[in-house]
Amino acid sequence: MNQIFRMFFIIMVAVLLVFCSSLKAKKSLEDLRTAFNSESTSAEKYAKFGQAAMNEGYDTLAQLFIAVSKSERIHAMNFGKVIEKFGLDCGTPEIGNFEVKSTIENLRAGIRTETFEMQTVYPSFIRTAEREKTAEIARTFTWASNCEKKHLKFFRNAAIIIDRGSEKGIPNVWLVCSICGNIYSSIDLPVKCEYCLTKQENFIGYSRKSE
Repeated sequence: MNQIFRMFFIIMVAVLLVFCSSLKAKKSLEDLRTAFNSESTSAEKYAKFGQAAMNEGYDTLAQLFIAVSKSERIHAMNFGKVIEKFGLDCGTPEIGNFEVKSTIENLRAGIRTETFEMQTVYPSFIRTAEREKTAEIARTFTWASNCEKKHLKFFRNAAIIIDRGSEKGIPNVWLVCSICGNIYSSIDLPVKCEYCLTKQENFIGYSRKSE
C-alpha cells in the first residue's frame, strides 16, 4: 500500500512540475506552436519548390530546395517534441498558404522567408524564451535560427549563380543533421555538426562517398 502511495505521489509531483513549467513558459509555448506550424509549412513549400525546379530542368538547385525542406521538417519535429515535453499535444500542423511559381521566383521567395525568420521571428522568440527562463525552448529556437542563416546564405549564393545563366557552382549533394536540421554541402562537411555536435555519419544523406 505504501509503495502504491509513493508511486501516486511521484506521479502527482511530476504532473504539477509540468503544469507549473507550462504556466511559466506560456508565451514561449505559444511561440513554439507558431514555429511548429510555420516550419511545417516551409517544409511543404520547399519540397514543392524542389519539384518545380526539377520540372524546369534545374536539377542541382532542386537538391538544395529538397535539403532545406528536410531541415525545416526537423525543426518542426523538434518544436513538436518540446511542446509535448510540457504536457501539451502538438497535434497536426496547420499548413499555411503559399504559391509555387517559376523557379527563379521561388528562389526569391525563399530568400524573403529566410530573411524574415532570421532577422525578425527567431530573435523575438529567443528573447522571450530567455526571459521566461525556458532553456530548452531557447536552445531549440537558437538551433533553428542558426540554420535559417545558412539557408539564406545558400539561397543567396544560388541566386547569384543562377543570374549568370547556369547552375554551375551550386553543390548538388547536401547533407542534413538529423538532430538540429543544420545543412551542409558535400564540400564543407565537418566531422560533427557545428551546432549540436552530431557526428557526420548520422547526417541524412551521409555516405562514405561524401567524405
